[in-house]
Amino acid sequence: MTVPETTEAIANTPAQGAHGAAATSGGSRTGQLGETGGEALRPHAEDAFADELAALAAADDRPRPARWRLSPWAVATYLLGGTLPDGTVITPKYVGPRRIVEVAVTTLATDRALLLLGVPGTAKTWVSEHLAAAVSGDSTLLVQGTAGTPEEAIRYGWNYARLLAHGPSRDALVPSPVMRAMADGMTARVEELTRIPADVQDTLITILSEKTLPIPELGQEVQAVRGFNLIATANDRDRGVNDLSSALRRRFNTVVLPLPATPEAEVDIVSRRVDQMGRSLDLPAAPEGIDEIRRVVTVFRELRDGVTADGRTKLKSPSGTLSTAEAISVVTNGLALAAHFGDGVLRPGDVAAGILGAVVRDPAADHVIWQEYLETVVRERDGWKDFYRACREVSA
Repeated sequence: MTVPETTEAIANTPAQGAHGAAATSGGSRTGQLGETGGEALRPHAEDAFADELAALAAADDRPRPARWRLSPWAVATYLLGGTLPDGTVITPKYVGPRRIVEVAVTTLATDRALLLLGVPGTAKTWVSEHLAAAVSGDSTLLVQGTAGTPEEAIRYGWNYARLLAHGPSRDALVPSPVMRAMADGMTARVEELTRIPADVQDTLITILSEKTLPIPELGQEVQAVRGFNLIATANDRDRGVNDLSSALRRRFNTVVLPLPATPEAEVDIVSRRVDQMGRSLDLPAAPEGIDEIRRVVTVFRELRDGVTADGRTKLKSPSGTLSTAEAISVVTNGLALAAHFGDGVLRPGDVAAGILGAVVRDPAADHVIWQEYLETVVRERDGWKDFYRACREVSA
C-alpha cells in the first residue's frame, strides 16, 4: 500500500497517451492565455472573480475545513452575493434559495460527495464551477461526461511510449483530474454524470466509499487526503441518459436545483448573465433591452408551464426545455445582432429568430404549437404588436 503522494510528481507526468484522461482534464493552469497572448475568451471562475475571492479570504475569520481557501460561510457568500465590512460588493453567482447553497456547501465540508441534479438550464455546471473555485481555488479538475467517456478519464491512463520503454511505473502513469484532486486534497468535478456509461460511472464507487484509487498494475493505491471531495452534475430530461446505480447514488448527497420560482427572478438571472457575457464580447448593456428580456422570459415560462401568466389560457408545451440558459443564449445572440446590424438597442426583431429556434425543435409538432401561441396569446397581448410582427416574419 502506498501512502498518497502529492501530485507534484503526478502533475509532471506527460499527458500523451492518456486515452481520454488528459482530454477531459483542465487540471493544468497553463494555457490560460492563447498563443497570441490575448485575454481568455472565457476565464475560469477563479480568474474572472479573483478580486472577490481575495477580498473574501482577507475578511474571512471563520473556521475553514482542511485545505479550503474559504470558510463555508464565505463560500456561500461568494455564490449568493453580499457586501463585506470593507465595502467590497460580492456579486451573486447564483440566484435562488439560500438553503440550497448552504446544503451544497455543507455537503462538501463532509466526506460525502455532492450531486447537483436538475433539468437542463438550472445552472448546475455554473454552480459546480464556482463551488470548486471558492473551495479549492481551482475549478479545472474536470471530467466532462459523454457517451464515450472511458474509465481512464476517471481513474488514470498511461503514457504508452514510457510504458513500452520502461514497463509500468509511476512515471508512465497519467493521472485523471479525480486522481489529482485526491492526492492534493482538492475538489474534482464530473459534468453530466448520467451521460457516462453505467460501468464507467461505477468506477466512482470505490473512490467515494473507500476514498482510495487502486493501481493494480503497480500494486499500489492513491489515498484521498483531507480536503478532497467531488461535485457531479446530472439531469434526467435529455436523451442518452444512463441511470445511476443505487450503490453509486447512495454515495452522493443530492441537491436539486429548481427553475427560477418567479418571472422577476428569471429576468434578473438572464440580465446578469447576459451583461457578464456581453462585456466580454463588447456588446451593448443588457438594461437597454430589458423589455425584450422580459418578453423572452415570459414566452419561455408560459410555453414551459403550459399556461399563460394570468392562468386563463392553457397552452401546449413544445418538445424543448426552454430553460433559463436558452433564454440567456437567445438574448445574447439578439444583442450581437443589435450591435453589428442594428442601432445597438435590443429590439423584437433581434430576438425573434432565436426564440423560434429554441421553441421549434420538432419541425412538425412544435411549429403548430408555436403558431397557435402566436395567434391566440401574443397577437392579443397589449404592447406586444411589434413583437408579434417580428415573430410572424421569421416564422413565415
